[in-house]
Amino acid sequence: MVLTNILITLGAFVGMEAVAWLAHKYLMHGFLWTLHADHHKKETTDFLERNDSFFLIFATPGIICLFIGMQNDFNPLFFIGLGITLYGMAYFFIHDIFIHQRFKVLRNSDNAYFKALRRAHKMHHKHLGKEHGECFGMLWVPIKYFKQSMDKKKSATTKVSS
Repeated sequence: MVLTNILITLGAFVGMEAVAWLAHKYLMHGFLWTLHADHHKKETTDFLERNDSFFLIFATPGIICLFIGMQNDFNPLFFIGLGITLYGMAYFFIHDIFIHQRFKVLRNSDNAYFKALRRAHKMHHKHLGKEHGECFGMLWVPIKYFKQSMDKKKSATTKVSS
């Protein structure tokens, strides 16, 4: 039973990457662009953006699943809600803290995965409009960005050792 609950939680977490990708590409860069545009254009210096309203939109299903699952002896809905909530926490740490530096921590990482994440997200933000976007996910990074970060690391190592 414990293994099943762990697998449900992990499945929901991984599934949220697909949900986030689809929602980002087709909703946020679609009819909900009015909420997401300030994230790309930085029209204000305010700490909060209209884009932050997506936090509430995406948290709601997780909260509902957690609540209903707790009312029913921690049934699978609870563990689905847990996976959704854990993904939301990961999103906050990776996207808001690490990538966009809303809090000035985790600035210098030499990790290839983290460098690839930053590069992919930077490529996403090079498009200021809602069209022609790329890299809509958060945790899944196209392999070309890993290769770029590894190539830069190798060239830096070669320069130091020369």
